[in-house]
Amino acid sequence: MTRTGFIESMGEMMELPKGALQPYDVLAKYAQWDSLAIVGFIALADRHLGVAVDPGGVAKANTVEDLLKLLGDKLK
Repeated sequence: MTRTGFIESMGEMMELPKGALQPYDVLAKYAQWDSLAIVGFIALADRHLGVAVDPGGVAKANTVEDLLKLLGDKLK
């Protein structure tokens, strides 16, 4: 999966308009970034990339890019 595709999947999961979520967006600016979105991110990483993401790392992430870094080299 590409970085763009993963970000689009995250945006869909958060019920945002297509293309609304960008790599350097601050997660806190989205009301949709809540505990359910965190669980959704972890599930997306597992289902699409086979990555077990540390929930503590997700909780510390400030931007979408911070989340992508947790995925290591799994994105194209």
